Amino acid sequence: MRKLSIIGVLLASFVLCATAFAQQKELQVGFVYVSPIGNAGWSYAHDVARKKLEAMDGVKTSYVEAVSEGPDAERVFLNMARKGYDVIFGTSFGYMDPMLKVAKQFPDIVFEHCSGFKLAKNLGTYFGRMYQARYLSGMVAGAMTKSNILGYVAAFPIPEVIRGINAFALGAQAVNPSAQVRVVWTKTWYDPATEKEAAKSLLDVGADVIAQHQDSPAAQEAAQEKGVYSIGYNSDMSTFAPKAHLTAPIWNWYPLYKQIIDEVRAGTWKSQSIWYGMKEGVVGLAPLGPMVPESVRNQVEAKKEEIIAGKAEVFAGPIKDQNGKLQVPAGKVPTDEELLNMKYFVHGVVGTLE
Repeated sequence: MRKLSIIGVLLASFVLCATAFAQQKELQVGFVYVSPIGNAGWSYAHDVARKKLEAMDGVKTSYVEAVSEGPDAERVFLNMARKGYDVIFGTSFGYMDPMLKVAKQFPDIVFEHCSGFKLAKNLGTYFGRMYQARYLSGMVAGAMTKSNILGYVAAFPIPEVIRGINAFALGAQAVNPSAQVRVVWTKTWYDPATEKEAAKSLLDVGADVIAQHQDSPAAQEAAQEKGVYSIGYNSDMSTFAPKAHLTAPIWNWYPLYKQIIDEVRAGTWKSQSIWYGMKEGVVGLAPLGPMVPESVRNQVEAKKEEIIAGKAEVFAGPIKDQNGKLQVPAGKVPTDEELLNMKYFVHGVVGTLE
């Protein structure tokens, strides 16, 4: 009986040690970026959060930057999966199908796709309600323009970008009903030369504030060279164009990434679509430049607090599209599904959806 008791104690000790080892196992987390990290922009904002994860006990991260959407992305995801990563983040819309394909081959790995809409048992999606911060930046632009022409350098005509342009326009019109937003498509997420040329074309037609949905600060630099204002994106781009930079809608991915990692480590993670906003601290507004009057600052801050408190909606009806068709009736607010599939420009936006 004594021998059996000793064996039982030893077995229990072994189980406890094994459990402790499992709990202490270093979590391998991979990130895939569509553009170079650099020191500003979309990939930079994700990487700031990655570095904070790296500082967590028991978390080891790595990344691959400048991975084009399509076959290249599939190859990188596959490589990470074969190396036994526990969690893989794909941070560009065009990674959706390649990530889904690889996720099906590795059911024990957690995959998370940024800005997509396709789910699997081991694949979740996440994004932020950047349209909230876009609206606030539009208010700043609408208040600061003298020509009433706001230029917008935009990447691809997909709902994410269209939604941001519309929110920006609605914010501008809220403080300046005469403001119009002119859009130029670059068909690229990151190409500084192309972005700068697009900004110059908008400056040539009278735009005196340049906004963007691009990864580099090239459009900001073009605005400063012309002596007009700019609205950045992704991260605070004020150091690149300090005389022009009014503000920027910016990302803070860390709270969301930490939540996902904590859930994976606790064994509570499940596939879902996450869409957080200013309330959760995932999106926000960079500090306003010194050229922005106090009255505008107060107006923007008041609207920000209303949005966070749920007292104001960016896309509250009535909203008409650029052809005058009523898209959102008075007293109505679009559902998340409708927002995620937005394929029209609101009144006051000049440009095509191609």
